[in-house]
Amino acid sequence: MAKTKSVYTCNECGASSPKWVGQCPSCSAWNTLYETAVVSTSTARTGRQYGAPAEARFLAEVTPEKIARIATGISELDRVLGGGLVAGSVVLIGGDPGIGKSTLLTQALATISQSAHVLYVSGEESSDQIALRAQRLGLKGERLRLFTENQIETIIAYAQTERPQVIVIDSIQTVFTDILQSAPGSVAQVRESAAQLVRFAKQTGTALFLVGHVTKEGTLAGPRVLEHMVDTVLYFEGDTGSAFRIIRAIKNRFGAVNEIGVFAMTENGLREVGNPSSMFLSRQGDAVPGSVVLATQEGTRPLLVEVQALVDQSHLSNPRRVCVGLDTNRLSMLLAVLHRHGGIPTYWIFLIKTKWTGLTGLTGFFYPLN
Repeated sequence: MAKTKSVYTCNECGASSPKWVGQCPSCSAWNTLYETAVVSTSTARTGRQYGAPAEARFLAEVTPEKIARIATGISELDRVLGGGLVAGSVVLIGGDPGIGKSTLLTQALATISQSAHVLYVSGEESSDQIALRAQRLGLKGERLRLFTENQIETIIAYAQTERPQVIVIDSIQTVFTDILQSAPGSVAQVRESAAQLVRFAKQTGTALFLVGHVTKEGTLAGPRVLEHMVDTVLYFEGDTGSAFRIIRAIKNRFGAVNEIGVFAMTENGLREVGNPSSMFLSRQGDAVPGSVVLATQEGTRPLLVEVQALVDQSHLSNPRRVCVGLDTNRLSMLLAVLHRHGGIPTYWIFLIKTKWTGLTGLTGFFYPLN
């Protein structure tokens, strides 16, 4: 009979401890250890073989092959991926609830299904709910196969039978393995389920999308090792009340890092924005005091972003400095220089990046908006 025991697992690095401690002994993070139930059985690591057995070879004997990519049919997504999906690659995409992760992947799979065998695995929604979303998006999906299941062994067994070229797992926090007794979404379950899926993708050459939840701090939920296991990590971002979305690559073994794709959420789903600079500028052609345009670069894409500033006399000893969409620490450094050489210690200063606050880079050249 399998014996059940409890261990404490770090939510940051995945290290385990037999008892609770305030600081993780592995990564030194504080208050990140949570109790998980672990089953000790001989099947805890089956090392199951999904493809041909691996053989050791000398490096000189390996002839690099041209990487075959699968186009998603969405040029902004293909740009972020480095030109499309690579066979056997694992892509982790995270974002706030309702940001459009499932919508984006449904649209992508519907296009890929016209030329490849695809599978959409949902652990959160029923087939009827996915069908309603596809109907709203105007997608027919005659060749888009749906599979609603949470058990990872059942999912992999079905994938072995159907042999799809592209699989979406929505989401990694909802699937579980019978090897462990901990609840779905726990650190141990996410780590073990992801490990089995990654092993299956590498051994069979199946391209895999993993949808991940994010915490209230904006980081991907689950163990940090999850981001190390996958080939590509994408963040889907958007401002509250704005229809615009940005997908950003923070890790990519097959393309550029920090590359971005821009979308607009409409009634018919996500629409690509081919010229993002046009939406980052609020005024064009009129000279406006306090408004400048910044020429910057995100990944390999040059962008024009409008920045507006307002300076007003203050009677307070400690005037306010408000910054929206920009780095507050960088603003403080610039104001310190201006205070030393320009004499502006008693002014209120308001700085805002118009239209969008999802861009990270502000290194570039300013010129007046005229």
